[in-house]
Amino acid sequence: MARDPYQELGVARTASADEVRKAFRKLAKENHPDTNPGNKAAEERFKRVSAAFDIVGDPEKRKKFDAGLIDADGRETAGGFGAGGFGGGGFGQGRGGFRTESFEGADLGDILGEMFGGGRGGRGGAGGGFGGFSQRGADTRARLEIDLEDAIRGGKRRIAFSDGRTIDVTIPKGAQDGQTLRLKGQGAPGRSGPGDAFIEIAIAPHPVFKREGESLVMDLPVTFYDAVLGGKVEAATPDGPVMVTVPKGSNTGARLRLKGRGLADAKGGRGDLFARLVVVLPDAPDPALEAFAEDQKAKRPYSPKRR
Repeated sequence: MARDPYQELGVARTASADEVRKAFRKLAKENHPDTNPGNKAAEERFKRVSAAFDIVGDPEKRKKFDAGLIDADGRETAGGFGAGGFGGGGFGQGRGGFRTESFEGADLGDILGEMFGGGRGGRGGAGGGFGGFSQRGADTRARLEIDLEDAIRGGKRRIAFSDGRTIDVTIPKGAQDGQTLRLKGQGAPGRSGPGDAFIEIAIAPHPVFKREGESLVMDLPVTFYDAVLGGKVEAATPDGPVMVTVPKGSNTGARLRLKGRGLADAKGGRGDLFARLVVVLPDAPDPALEAFAEDQKAKRPYSPKRR
């Protein structure tokens, strides 16, 4: 049998849900297989704290464990059938005797199904059989944050579940923020087979590109000289750097459109990338540029539009 989950997480039985979550996060971070490659002890510890959190981190399971209805492995205990169980006259009165009238108009499967939460003998439930005795494993849910580049091109990422399992998730090309991936048979184990895993995709903020629908927007620094004279400058894109043409007389705020360099959509198409020009002066003072500016200010004064 597994160790007491409260002891495994190092929390008191009176710990709040938030305290339990904080304890699990700390231990999971310290013992995660990705941060302890090849460390079997850390891997085993990670599995134990994950299993413990699966019990006390779930309000319903925690309530059952505290009441002695399930053990530290999540299995029903001998007293888990309640006062109306097999040994206490659960099917009738007296010492385990059946009361015939209880089954009029119904079969044994119906009665067992009602008692153990499986509908009509569990036949309408997820796992079939006698309700809780032969249920399909629970579905599990997780959130996976991915890079913008992975959302566009697709890729693989590893994710860890609270029960200690790790699986590789294939990210499809054109993955959308908020999209949920269904991994069949990757959920919690059960007597009639495992449930499914549902992975919600979240695209992480990017240091260069900002999302606007299926388009991307970025700032593109350009020199004073390129802004005045025009020229070719290098611009970053999710697919790698490209050269773009800056028109003569460009001002800060002007946008260049890079067609098909934005986010991918669900159908495999691509939005556009818009580069917002930002005119940048030299870091160090330039006497020649200052003299030119003084001369032009005297000869060709102008007032920019102010909003």
